[in-house]
Amino acid sequence: MSKALVVGGNSGIGLAMVMKLLDKGYEHIYIAGKDAPRAEDVGLHWERFQQKTSFRRVDLVQENYSYFDTVTDIDTLVITAGFGRVAPFEELTEPEVTNLIKCNQLGAIRVIQKYYKKIRSSQPFYCAVMGSIAGHIASPLFSVYGASKAGLCAFIENINAELNAQGYENRILDVSPGSLKGTNFNGTGNDLSLTMDVAGEILENMFARKALYIPQYDEVYRDVLNRYHTDPVKYGKESYEYKQNSGRMSEKPQVVVGYLSGTFDLFHIGHLNLLRRAKEQCDYLIVGVHKSGAWKGKETFIPFEERLEIVGSIGYVDRAIESFTEDSDAYDALHYDKLFVGSDYKGTERFARYEAYFADKGVEIVYFPYTKGTSSTQLREALKK
Repeated sequence: MSKALVVGGNSGIGLAMVMKLLDKGYEHIYIAGKDAPRAEDVGLHWERFQQKTSFRRVDLVQENYSYFDTVTDIDTLVITAGFGRVAPFEELTEPEVTNLIKCNQLGAIRVIQKYYKKIRSSQPFYCAVMGSIAGHIASPLFSVYGASKAGLCAFIENINAELNAQGYENRILDVSPGSLKGTNFNGTGNDLSLTMDVAGEILENMFARKALYIPQYDEVYRDVLNRYHTDPVKYGKESYEYKQNSGRMSEKPQVVVGYLSGTFDLFHIGHLNLLRRAKEQCDYLIVGVHKSGAWKGKETFIPFEERLEIVGSIGYVDRAIESFTEDSDAYDALHYDKLFVGSDYKGTERFARYEAYFADKGVEIVYFPYTKGTSSTQLREALKK
């Protein structure tokens, strides 16, 4: 019996495809995604869903893809994970730009590479990847999202050409819809009643080893593609105006930015655990490194430049910078969503001031409880002895 891996199968069209694969008698489906599937989204079939699926939290933005090395018994791969927002390019933050490319394009390509031996095989292997109509036409106000999907769609087309030239029958299906109703991406929330039909159509094309499927092609997108190819400049202007008037413009970045600061002298496992826990609660982690330990009345053993390089080299850290005098000053420059700190700071004058400052800014202060283990104080005492 068949087994599948659905990356992004925890919600939206990915969840609908999991349900359709279960209907087709798949023995087991591995689901990888940022959040676990919810019973309220699955509905009446939750018990069967739990019996036939297993979930693993995976963030395609991260460097660690070792989970995919453990899922080796599949004959079907579906990748639907991705995100984006409708906004002018000048409003996109640096973390958004970085993570859009990493998640939508690079992440999908890296997963495909993990299973490419199975795809490039005489044995049947089925694969579908969520591209976008924005990857085939101009999509102003969707600039970086469109660029990420254009790169992904071109990659799939090129790989399929290689497979064809080498005599293999397996193909990667480029699924390039417009906006799909019944998904969080569309803004309507998860609704399987609106996504199950298109999920079935995607699977039909995937099992037929097609290379491209555009939902509603005859009804909508044949004309859209013709207008684009006839006059790209005119189409781009019309698309811009349509999106401006569509009510889908969004001012809120879809990347959760976290910030924490510290001296990080004599780097040890406690520091690593702090960074790990912080990264688990945000999409993009910025770490401020203090130039010295004077603010705590302590000397530092390792020069600032070396500490900054060490912290910046940790996989959980997206960006390491010289810290600001106050974490509130860092917010004014970085506009983060979460501030991470040890629980020993809770109730102090400094953090009471921060809590008041962030009260109307939508910033969450996350206090991590102290964990026993190696500490910088212990290491300093050992060095002094």
